[in-house]
Amino acid sequence: MNFVCKLFAKKLHVCINCAKGVAMKREEMLDVLDENGIKTGEILPRSEVHKRGLWHRIIVVAIINEKNEILIQQRSHDKDKNPDMWDISVTGHLSAGQDSLMAATREISEEVSVSLGYTVDIKDFRFMFSFRKEQEVNKNHFDRQYYDFFILRKNGLNENDIKFQASEVQAIKFVNINELNEMREQNLLVERDECYDELSAYLFRI
Repeated sequence: MNFVCKLFAKKLHVCINCAKGVAMKREEMLDVLDENGIKTGEILPRSEVHKRGLWHRIIVVAIINEKNEILIQQRSHDKDKNPDMWDISVTGHLSAGQDSLMAATREISEEVSVSLGYTVDIKDFRFMFSFRKEQEVNKNHFDRQYYDFFILRKNGLNENDIKFQASEVQAIKFVNINELNEMREQNLLVERDECYDELSAYLFRI
């Protein structure tokens, strides 16, 4: 290899490593909330928010088909919180500057999506309620979160049409409300009792 080739290879190696370093440093930024759920104006990395136990906002979406079956997902084995547990259709943090509906549509496209031009419109969401919750995950992770719970009704969905992000989700399936409640009793679901109770009440009303 001549001198020019060696120099080019060296610069290319440096550029690739720099790009990897930038990618590794990128982290989701969150709006910090006060105890009443109001933005404080402070924006911090997600890891810092969790480490300091600061209030922030989460969205939870239950996707329901025309059979009144709920889409649930099995969390990735590599998740640092609730690995391998089954969970409601979609959950996620609000990135800084986002509102809940923006976050909901983003999370649906990231975690689960449907082929053949599947789109989600804001008008398709039904807001159910908000609540707040505190949980100590470990000594470096304390969750203080406000949750906004939505229902998204979509007809014609089946498991074969749905793609999911392998780094986030390892499996999906549809269950009826009785099956969901059985999974709750068997401790197979991520603990979101407030959402499951509201979901049960909603499905029994229609």
